[in-house]
Parts: sequence; C-alpha cells; structure tokens
Amino acid sequence: MFYDHQQIEKKWQKYWEDNQTYKTSNNTDKPKFYVLDMFPYPSGAGLHVGHPLGYIASDIYARYKRHQGFNVLHPVGYDSFGLPAEQYAIQTGQHPAITTEQNITRYEEQLRKIGFSFDWSREVRTSDPSYYKWTQWIFIELFHSWYNKNIDKAEPIQTLIKHFEEKGTEELNANQNDELNFTAEEWKNASEIDKEDILLNYRLAYRAETTVNWCPALGTVLANDEVKDGKSERGGFPVYQKKMMQWSMRISAYSERLLQGLKTLDWPQPLKDSQEYWIGKSQGAQVKFEIEAHNNEIIEVFTTRPDTIFGATFMVLAPENPLVETITTAEQKAEVDNYIEETSKKTERDRMADVKNVSGAFTGSYAINPFSNERMPIYISDYVLMGYGTGAVMAVPAHDERDHRFAKKFNLEIKKVVETDEDVQEASFDSKDSVCVNSDFLNGLNYNEAKAVIITAIEKKGIGHGTTNYRQRDAIFSRQRYWGEPVPIYYKDGMPYTLPASALPLELPEVEKYLPTEDGDPPLGNAKTFAWDEANQKVVDTNLIDEKTVFPLELSTMPGWAGSSWYFLRYMDPNDDEVFVKKELADYWGQVDLYIGGSEHATGHLLYSRFWNMFLKDRGYINHDEPFQKLINQGMILGMSAFVYRIDGTNQYVSKNLAKDYKTQQIHVDVSLLKGTSDELDTEAFKAWRPDYADAEFILEDGKYITGREVEKMSKSKYNVVNPDDICNEYGADGLRLYEMFLGPLEQSKPWNTQGLSGVYGFLKKFWNLYFNGEVFEVSDEEPTKEEYKVLHTLIKKVVYDIENFSFNTSVSSFMIAVNELQKIKCNKRNILEPLAVIISPYAPHICEELWSLLGHNESVEFEKFPVLNEDYLVEDEIQYPISINGKMKFKISLSAQLSAKEVEDLVLQDDKMQQILEGKTPKKIIVVPHRIVNIVI
Repeated sequence: MFYDHQQIEKKWQKYWEDNQTYKTSNNTDKPKFYVLDMFPYPSGAGLHVGHPLGYIASDIYARYKRHQGFNVLHPVGYDSFGLPAEQYAIQTGQHPAITTEQNITRYEEQLRKIGFSFDWSREVRTSDPSYYKWTQWIFIELFHSWYNKNIDKAEPIQTLIKHFEEKGTEELNANQNDELNFTAEEWKNASEIDKEDILLNYRLAYRAETTVNWCPALGTVLANDEVKDGKSERGGFPVYQKKMMQWSMRISAYSERLLQGLKTLDWPQPLKDSQEYWIGKSQGAQVKFEIEAHNNEIIEVFTTRPDTIFGATFMVLAPENPLVETITTAEQKAEVDNYIEETSKKTERDRMADVKNVSGAFTGSYAINPFSNERMPIYISDYVLMGYGTGAVMAVPAHDERDHRFAKKFNLEIKKVVETDEDVQEASFDSKDSVCVNSDFLNGLNYNEAKAVIITAIEKKGIGHGTTNYRQRDAIFSRQRYWGEPVPIYYKDGMPYTLPASALPLELPEVEKYLPTEDGDPPLGNAKTFAWDEANQKVVDTNLIDEKTVFPLELSTMPGWAGSSWYFLRYMDPNDDEVFVKKELADYWGQVDLYIGGSEHATGHLLYSRFWNMFLKDRGYINHDEPFQKLINQGMILGMSAFVYRIDGTNQYVSKNLAKDYKTQQIHVDVSLLKGTSDELDTEAFKAWRPDYADAEFILEDGKYITGREVEKMSKSKYNVVNPDDICNEYGADGLRLYEMFLGPLEQSKPWNTQGLSGVYGFLKKFWNLYFNGEVFEVSDEEPTKEEYKVLHTLIKKVVYDIENFSFNTSVSSFMIAVNELQKIKCNKRNILEPLAVIISPYAPHICEELWSLLGHNESVEFEKFPVLNEDYLVEDEIQYPISINGKMKFKISLSAQLSAKEVEDLVLQDDKMQQILEGKTPKKIIVVPHRIVNIVI
C-alpha cells in the first residue's frame, strides 16, 4: 500500500489543531510532568534542521509521559525582544513589531509542520504587553525588596525602613553597595531624597554608576557574551569600557544559594562547573593598606592568600578604580590617562583572557605594607578588574604568575615567602632573584594554619578581617535600546520611583527613529508621549514635563534576559490578568521536570532564571527554590559544507582533485547548488547565484566540477543549512523526527547527511505495510504466537529503557529490528500491531495516528496507555548451546532451557556428532555453563 506521508501529516496536524489534542488542563487528578524547551528567538531566517533536535527529543519524552498517564505541560513561546530586530528596523525603517510578527508566523508554521505536541493555547511572547506587564511587575517587586543576610532571604523594603526607624544601621546585616552608618534619629530627620538615596544602596533592583561595555555604533550597552575580541558580535563595531548610570540586579546577594542549589539539580557536570566558576567563591581576607602622603585614603584588597602578605612588594589597581584619580601624581598623570584610555577599548572578558601580555602605568604613589612597613609602589593594570573583589590587589610576584610577569616587566622587587605549602614549593615561577623572607608567623606551619594565623593577626591589627568573596557581580539591567521592555520608573527630584501596579503595562511608545537622540539619550528619548503624570496616574506627552506633577520616565529598556528569566512560570497561567501565576497553579506545576536546550546558556540565562525564581520564592509567590530540576544539553547538528577552489587572482575555479596543482582560495558555496545528493556543482546555477560569479570559468575533471566537502557548524554564513520544510515535503515530518534521533546520542554533535534519510523513510514504508495485505488494510484478531510476543516485548523493554535514559537513537534502531522481524514472520496480529503503533507514536506521531485510526479507534493514540512489559515472553524455551572440544567450537545443539547441567551433559554426549568426535573415547573433563556453553576436554 502506498504510504502518502504528505496527505497523512496534513490530516493529523489539522485534527490536532481542530480538536486541541495537546491542550493541557490545570484541573486534573493526574500527576503532572512539565517538559520545556529553551525559549526560541524567532529570527528572519527561520529554522534549519539543526534547530529541532532538542524539540524532537523533548516532544518524544512529553508524548511518552502522556502515554504513562501524566498530565503533561509542554508549552511554546517566543523570546521576541532583542537587538537583531532593532538593527533590522534601523536598516530598513520597518517597525520591529512587524518583522517580529512575521518571524514568529514563519517559526510557528515550521514547528507545526514537524508535528510537535505543544499546547499552543499557552503561547507567550516577551514583546506582548500582556506578558511584559508582569516582567515590569517583577522588576517593581525587586525594587521594593532588600536582602536580609540574617535570615538569608529577600524581604519587603518596608521591613528595612522599620529597622532604620527603630535602630538606624545598628545590628543591620544586609547586602548593600556601600557600608553606611547612621542612627534612628538621623534617619527620621533625613529628607525624602536622602532616604531614597540610602534605600537605593540596599534595593535588589538599584541604580548606580557602573562600568559597562559601550558600543557607540549600536548606541547601547552590551552584555559580555555580545562582545568578541573588543567588537560587537552583531556588526563587528568597536566596544569600549565606560562608566554610566545603570540599573542593576543584586544577584550577588544570592551567590551562595545559587552555588549550594547546584547540588540539588540533575544537570550536566560541565554546566554546573561553568556556574561554579562564574560565581567564583573564594575564602581569604580583606586587608587595608595605608597610602603614603594620603592620610584619608586607603587601598582595600581581597586576597585568598593572606599568608603571602610578607612577599607583597607592590600594589595594582584597576584602571577604573576611583582612587586612581586621587593618588596619581602630576608627573605620572599623562601616562596614567593614556593607559586608562587604551584599557577602555578592551572588554573585561578580553582582559581576563590575556594572561601573558601584562601592561600598566605607575601612579607615582606608594602604599605601606602593614607587616613589613616597607613602601610598595602603586601601579594600574588592566589585569585587575574593578568588578572583582575591591578593584585592587597586593602583588606577590614570587607566588603569582601574573604578578611575576608584571614585576619582571617593570623591574620590581620579588620576595619569596617562607614556604608553607607543597604547591607553593613546586611553583614554576622564576624566583632566583627572590629574597627569602622568614617570619615568626609562618615558620613550620602548613598552608591552612598559616592562613588562619595571618587572618587573626590582621584582625588584631584592625586592618581587615577574614571573609568570603564571590567573583559574580551584580547584573547590569539597562540597555540603551528601543526593542525591549520599558522600565516602569519615573524620576522626581533626580530619584527613581516606581509606577503603580495599576498603571502596568507601561507600553513601548512609538518612535520615529530607533537610534539614540542627538543628545545621546536612548531611542525612547525620541518618543513624544512618554512622561508620567503623577497626579492623574497616566502616561502623557513629554512636553508636559514640569518636574512638579509630570515627570520624565526611564529611557533605557530591559535586557533580553528579563523576559526569559521567568517565562516558565507564565506558561502555568498564561492568560491571567490579575497575577503572573496563581499560587495554586505554581504549586501544582512546580519545577520544570525536564528542560532541554543549548550549553551556550550555561551562565547567563540559567543563572538569572535561578535568581529570579529564588527571589519570587523568598517573597512567597511560589514554593520552589529552583526552576529546572533536570536539564539536558543537546549537541549540534553539523552541516556538510561545500567549497569551490578559485585560482588566486582570477575568476577561474578548479575542480577539487585538480586544485593541488594550483594556488587557490577555498570559498564556501551554497549546498543547494550541488546536483542532487552528489558533490558535483551545477556550474550554471553557481554563475547565476551571485553577480561576481557570472563570468566564472571552470577547470573540470571528467567533465564535472567536483566540490570539496567538510563537516562544520550548520550556519547561514557557511551556506550549509538544510531547510526542514524541504525534508518534510520529501520524506515527511516523521522521517525528519526519526532521522534526527537516529543520527547519534542526543548530547553529542553529529553531521547531517540528507542521503541517510532514505533508510529511515524505507523503515516507515515497511512499518506502514505491516498493516496491509497489498492494497487492503488487513489485521487479524488471531492470538499471536510466543515468537511474535517475544518480538513485541523485547521492543517494549528496550524502548522504555531508552526513553527514560534519553537514548533515542538506539530506540530507532530497535524499531527497525522489530519491524524487520515481524515482516519476516508475516505478523499481522492486532495484539502485536496495536501496541506497536503506540510504542512508535512518540517518535513518528502522524503515521501512528493514521494506523491507530485504521485499527478502528476514534480517539487519538496520544493518550493510549503505553504497553506494559511482560518478562514471561522473554524467557527462552530452548537454548542454542555451542559445543566446544578442547576450547574450539565444533557444532551447536538446541536443548530445553529447563534442563539441569547434568541433563545437558548427558544429552550432548548422546548426540550423533559428539559420538563421531569421541570415537569411543571417554572425555577427561566436561564443563557445562547453564544456558551458555558446553566445553569438553578429550
């Protein structure tokens, strides 16, 4: 019977949509299971075959859990704010909302075509005002919260105000920007502006001067992962370090909880390691150094090795450290200023990565070593970061590689501390010039003892204390862009105030231009209706701003990660206009049980999501600390790129196997220009591809132009993408789904080869024809044989194990084996073929729905109970015993599996073949391994 995949797939996709087959109920007695894919960003290019890999895996698992009787939440949505849409708008003048809508329509069309079991009724979009209303609401909640270290959680800001009213800062243990000290009386007498300024020091969402990655060409701040080699990843524009007033999120308050929470999660270890490194917990001491001739200034450093303080011979400050301006002498000012200017062109990531090339400038000032009382020259260098520790280090060149390089470059003293630890003794630094410093503090102590002794000494001197430090810094939350969530803040007397919740959403206004204003304000500065009327509680025209009742609104927008930090919660309750999620629904759905996505989100998205989730738990809106219990990083599908070889200085192109005779340049060519599935280039199509190839000349081999091929990351820029629509049309969505799983283990990267689809498509046709006799659908109600049941239950056992261990590739192999065996024995029994359709349906849902319908069922196969394994069918009736003589296998004999070892021995000796071998001799030894082998020594 002809397998018409196009007709079948269209039919069932329409059925699922019309019948809302995958719509998930919030009211059920079933146990829940929440399966989630990482939030897709809808680009104009649409999907290529690499994108659906993780979605197919999560879809198989979601369908399997439905078969097991779970109420499965498997939603879909779009991370639809962001820089790419805005850049396109700048280039074309087309509003980002229009292109974003077009891109989403394209994505949805493609996703539906692949047959995903998404609950489309729960779709969310971060750029939809009904969604970002709640992103803004969460921001307001963060603004009105502080972190109480005594109870290790966030609390409403009112509790902090109450503490100030009763005790001032006495007994306060808070996460803050600067350490403040005032009495209750001083707080009560402070002005409103002063009080607001103080509270900003504690709020979880706060505004402060911060060093950022500033890209003038894009007119915006960029995150570290948007910058590569000092240039913007989008457009390749220069990026500079710049101090700006920015909104930040106090994620640093949660560092220890984020670290400890990793222990409770079933995540890949490399991903956990990335987060641990990013958080960067280290224990040591905070130490203060006096500055010569600057009595009111000190340098405070954090060091993990306070026991090496005797070997500290100079100080290094981050170029951005505010002290630099104060302590730099007139003679050194020009050199220091030039160095600061050069450093501003490097991102922090570049500065951290460049471990070998040290540079710096002398400030002209000196610090005093509090233990040796020796003068220590103070330098600035880009290897010290303002955001890590205190923005200053005590340099111990005999015990730190970068400090040692720096000391060598600037001819500074190198002192080696008396050894306290084997690791230090084996240090690879060149210390032949070092002076050995003996100390009563350290002699004879091991590393931990020495560290403890020094910290005690530091505390006794009153110059510092032992402490724990974290590399993780607060997350910058401002973006000078248009296409993002407006920040629900207005400014009165220069201080930020939040809009009332009743005014949300603060909608993104229309602007004529998407570039910054002439005054340098973000694009929202171009909006004509974007001011806050405090008296009437509404947004009004900007020319009404009078700083009395009408005030300016914040012009920055939120970063891309704002909306993606909580979307998994909105899916639980996407249409509620009263709350971001009802508490009872948050309790029911709880954590995401399975989250599948790329490893590129190891730190950014996953850390921010965990932070927001913990905050919402602290404030009592949800009950779970962690958002994602199990996480799997899928690998990449790699593309098979094609290359042509252009002879240098010409427009001549030489075929692959002749290229070695010429000096050539290898150029990517679109794989669609190859003839069929071969490596032969369609030369006429190539000439028509781009104007600069129109007059191309070709040097052929055997009348053909053969391209070079190479496996690379699938990417538009490499012209090696494969459109899933084309695959679905030719081989079907079920063919695409099976093939992507068949390629290899989910977590590994693997190359795409369209030619391989024919094998999977052939399997689908075989599977289809099991249910037909020629052109007639024919399934027998006759009871299956034990052999037929064995094939079925062998498959059940394998597939259940594979799905639960996410080994989807081996399941597809098992399907092929089972169908081949059933075809050989011409099985058409209902009791075999019905469960077979259920087993294969998570992988190939369209064909299985059609077969299920032909089997006489009116309901979807989706909710049919998954077949239960019966081990009895796997018990062997007979065993094929290999018979070995003196260790060499001679023949096999079939014997009952129920026989004892002695009975097996007797029957083997009585066998005619054995009698011929023995020729009347008596065996010296007989070894019977039950159900395995018989070995006879003669």
